[in-house]
Amino acid sequence: MNQIPLCRCSYGPYARAMIRVCKEESFHQRQGYEIMMALARGSDEQKELAQDALNRWWWPSLMMFGPHDSESTHSDQSMAWKIKRFSNDELRQKFITATVPQAEFIGLTVPDPNLRWNDETKLYEHSDIDWAEFKAVVAGNGRMNRDRIRDRNTAHDAGAWVREAALAHAAKRADRNALAREAAE
Repeated sequence: MNQIPLCRCSYGPYARAMIRVCKEESFHQRQGYEIMMALARGSDEQKELAQDALNRWWWPSLMMFGPHDSESTHSDQSMAWKIKRFSNDELRQKFITATVPQAEFIGLTVPDPNLRWNDETKLYEHSDIDWAEFKAVVAGNGRMNRDRIRDRNTAHDAGAWVREAALAHAAKRADRNALAREAAE
């Protein structure tokens, strides 16, 4: 998906920062597509992995563009000030228009039973997004949130000895330096 418009917004510091970000994201997009293509053309098990990834990430990917324009608090102002050049819904539609043919080309099925090409509008029509899921994830109540927090706390607790050892080493070094300064005086 073309991310260059992010580099052309009216807010200079953001536009300049987006040049590097967009280059990096463009690389990630190409890399992701190449990985999915390799999996989709691999063994049956690999194709299943690719389809599973698409199934899991399709809806969250559409949600990442933000709420519908009618429900986006600052979208109108950002568009008026030309900070944003495309609305959330326009960006989401561009993503769908670019991604569906890619998925079809590598033999994957987009997990939306209502996905249809509209010859009149030349756009894909799709199912409504489950915004309740989006709001739950943003509020920290996503399906994996408890697991992530538990794993993070476990890792933090397991690393306590490293922090304690580093503090003990720093204290010992400070004591040695203080003794050296006293001896030099």
